[in-house]
Order: sequence, then C-alpha cells, then structure tokens
Amino acid sequence: MRRIAPERDQLLAIVAEVFREHGYEGASLTLIGEATGLGKGSLYHFFPGGKEEMARAVIDNIDGWFEENVFAPLRDSADPGAGIEQMLGATDSYFRSGRRVCLVGAFALDESRDLFAGQIRDYFGRWVTHLADALVRSGHGLAEATELAEETIAAIQGALTLARASDDTGVFSRALRRTRTRLGIPPSD
Repeated sequence: MRRIAPERDQLLAIVAEVFREHGYEGASLTLIGEATGLGKGSLYHFFPGGKEEMARAVIDNIDGWFEENVFAPLRDSADPGAGIEQMLGATDSYFRSGRRVCLVGAFALDESRDLFAGQIRDYFGRWVTHLADALVRSGHGLAEATELAEETIAAIQGALTLARASDDTGVFSRALRRTRTRLGIPPSD
C-alpha cells in the first residue's frame, strides 16, 4: 500500500521535533525519515538542499508563527499593553508552558549556529525591537524599553533552559509571572 506524504506544514512540524530532540548535528536523515515515514529520496524531493534546507524551512516556519502570533500583536495593537499581553500568552502557549525547547535558541547554541546566524539574529532582533516599540508606546523611554525587551527575551529563553534542565515547568511559569510584573501587565487569570 502506498503511503501518503504529509502536508508541508505537518512535515515541518515533525522535522522540527527531530531537531528539538537530537539537535541539528544529531538529526540524521535516517532519524528524520523514520519520524516522517519518508525515504531519503522523498525527503530530497521536498528539500533538495538536504538537512540544511530542512532546518532553514523549520526556522522560517517558526518565524512565520511568531510573526503572526507574537510580533504582529506587539507591532499592530492600538493598545500596547494588550499586544504585550498577547505576546506573553502566545509565548506561553507555543513553548507549552516550558515543556518545549526554543528551537531557534537551540540552533543559536549548536555547532551549526553559523549556518543559520542571519535567520537567528533576525528572529531575536525583531522580537526585541517589536517589544521595545510596544514598551515605548506604553510610556517607557527608548533606552529603558530596549533594556526591558532584552531582559524579557533573555528571561524567557533562560527559563526554558532552566525548566528543561531541572525538569520543572514551574520555572517557566514563575519567570513569565515575574516578567508580567516587570512589564506592568496585570496577572492573567
């Protein structure tokens, strides 16, 4: 019986999980094939550039999700506090309350960092910029807003790492709660 190839978004989600579990270097085409149910020929059909193209596509996919669910609300919300609130909620949801590794952050720490440096720098740079802009619109000075934005993203990324290392997702929840307070966002229900 012939297998039906997964949709591209579905395929990218599976490949992303292989990268999350094994890192870029450890994610062999064999492991990716096992996870997707596709042979190497089919994988190369979808991604002629091989594993590097897969990783770039995964980063683009993550970036697209963040653009829609995190960056756009920060940038476009008439109420900057509501945009920041939406950013925090989407971030919590995406990282599954600290149970999911930030793959872009993991690539930034991996040996393969230089391959994806531009994409990684752009992703984190836009996050800091959009959050800082929302903070400026909510009354903070530019320098303070930029520092708060950097501190916030660093707190999120650090909390993800610490939650994973300590096997305690409460670390992430507590970090988001402190971040809300620091940014002047009321506690969520």
